[in-house]
Amino acid sequence: MKSNLSVQNFNKRVLNAIKESWHIFSNKVGKGLIIINKEASMQLQFAYILQQMLPLVIFKKSEKVVIELETTVFDGSNYREADVIVTARENESEYKIAIELKCYKKLASSGGNRGASDIFMKDVYQDLNYLENYYREKKADYGIGLVMTDFKKIVHPEKKQGKCWIYDTSCGSLTKIGYYSTPIGGKSVNINLEKQYLFDWNQVNDYYFVLLENKNPKYK
Repeated sequence: MKSNLSVQNFNKRVLNAIKESWHIFSNKVGKGLIIINKEASMQLQFAYILQQMLPLVIFKKSEKVVIELETTVFDGSNYREADVIVTARENESEYKIAIELKCYKKLASSGGNRGASDIFMKDVYQDLNYLENYYREKKADYGIGLVMTDFKKIVHPEKKQGKCWIYDTSCGSLTKIGYYSTPIGGKSVNINLEKQYLFDWNQVNDYYFVLLENKNPKYK
């Protein structure tokens, strides 16, 4: 009997391997086996797991996977550094998955309270906008946002007070299609989302993890 992985096309196998890597990462961080202090360490640790996982879904000599970190990508108006680009190559075909990561911890590495959770919430939406831009500019075929935090209030808020909740990150919330322009931190915002994303957070001990991908049926 063939396994489910063996009958899937290569692109789908790679995409599923990325999702499984996130599941592994979430459990290792949540259970204290991996320590994450900030976004840079999150990126490196997740990429390390990807490097171990992706070769396992290569079943042909014609299949190859390349992982790039901090790759410069044109988003239609500016050049930006995408956190991770995973490229699945099979013969002459190429499929690129762009990944943006966000990490917010209650305490900074110095031990003090971090603050600026409103900026973090807005930045999660901004990353989703970047991923859509990469797709629109044909720099990526698919986009995934990966977010982790130990700050319960942005996942399970007691109240949604303040303009930051325009950028709702609470568990079960679904982003709206359209423009977001509410300023945060005294800086203007220009975000346009054409797709929708569900914040289906997974809790592992004191941490929360979510994988954001588009929920629009017309986008495959």
